[in-house]
Amino acid sequence: MKIAIIGAGYVGLVTGACFANLGNRVYCIDSDRKKVEALAKGRITIYEPGLQEMVKHNLGEGRLSFSTNIKTAVKKSDIIFICVGTPSKDNGEANLLDIENVSREIAKNVDSYKLIVEKSTVPVETGEWVKKTINAFRKKNVKFDVASNPEFLREGTAIEDFMRPDRIVIGVESGRAKKILFELYKPLNAPIVVTDIKSAEIIKHASNSFLATKISFINAISVICEKAGADIEKVAKGVGLDRRIGRGFLSAGIGFGGSCFPKDLSAFIHIADRLGYRFGLLEEVEKINEEQKARITGKISQLIWNIPGKTIGVLGLSFKPNTDDIRNAPAIDIIERLLRQGAKIKTYDPKAMQKTKKVFSGPDKKKSVIFCRDAYETARGSECLLILTDWNEFKELDFKRLKKLLKQPIIIDGRNIYDPSEMKRLGFVYTGIGRHI
Repeated sequence: MKIAIIGAGYVGLVTGACFANLGNRVYCIDSDRKKVEALAKGRITIYEPGLQEMVKHNLGEGRLSFSTNIKTAVKKSDIIFICVGTPSKDNGEANLLDIENVSREIAKNVDSYKLIVEKSTVPVETGEWVKKTINAFRKKNVKFDVASNPEFLREGTAIEDFMRPDRIVIGVESGRAKKILFELYKPLNAPIVVTDIKSAEIIKHASNSFLATKISFINAISVICEKAGADIEKVAKGVGLDRRIGRGFLSAGIGFGGSCFPKDLSAFIHIADRLGYRFGLLEEVEKINEEQKARITGKISQLIWNIPGKTIGVLGLSFKPNTDDIRNAPAIDIIERLLRQGAKIKTYDPKAMQKTKKVFSGPDKKKSVIFCRDAYETARGSECLLILTDWNEFKELDFKRLKKLLKQPIIIDGRNIYDPSEMKRLGFVYTGIGRHI
């Protein structure tokens, strides 16, 4: 099929590359000319395992192209996926201006039947607005359909998630739209959930909000474990083995981040409020997530006493491993908190250093945040070592070497990647989340 992807950000780029890899002709469109020029040469602007190789391969095969010309892409395509950003406004509501602008551009250029698909995460009833906008601005009285097809891509495993999905959700209003999307996704041989458009829109927000709820729930339980002297890892295992609950997203830590959970949770609270329902449960999920980050700085104070003037080593900056994404990353927030308390920071991350340098590029912060070449340079001269992202390389460190480099043998493990008993045996003062020795 001929497919236009409007928006070559994370979702659009992965979606476009994967559709091309399935044999479709894909036109990826973005308004950022520099990004388009880089992508056209096979240079991707994000770190996602396997993505650069897939983009280069399909560029070479002629199935994938990048452009700023939305007009040509709309006219050449059978299906148009809207993959632009929906960032949060100050009140938590999703900003849909880019969705509207793209809908207007599509309307101006449709000259034959098109299936227009929402791929971006949008509030319920957005599909109606897309349909109204296209009806209002189309120059020719051509037929079209609007559909919803939310994405469920996890950063770090996005290609795997696309190619082997748990389910594909499509919200449609016509048999023609359903038939096209079934044909498009047929090669994946995955379960397809067919709904109306509004239900599909809610499925995405409900899914992410539920997963965020599981994370905040287990983090709240970790606080109880610490106070009672229990072990959150054993509690989570005992709870997660119940098939009704499941072990996924029951790992206690410093809280969730990234471009999806915080934004989607806030947007869903706002959606519910607009519809006349106060979603108090999700408000508490947000509150617990914020408190979890504050608890980390409290643990540091308990172990090194006064924070001002102390150098603290931080391992991990991205919001999760196998990505360079630092959007809403708990590590960035924790570093900001420590800087406000007068700490100096030494830090290292395998992939997120360049993006983090931009965050701390101001004159004052530049002096207070030192970017290191590895974990050992980070530890050298630091009062303690803080683990904020569970990269595999942090699980395989030389602890005898670390101990010699640190001013004090203190490790604060925000991801519970180490065994408390083993750390004690090695001579470390160790604390995790909801654990005891």
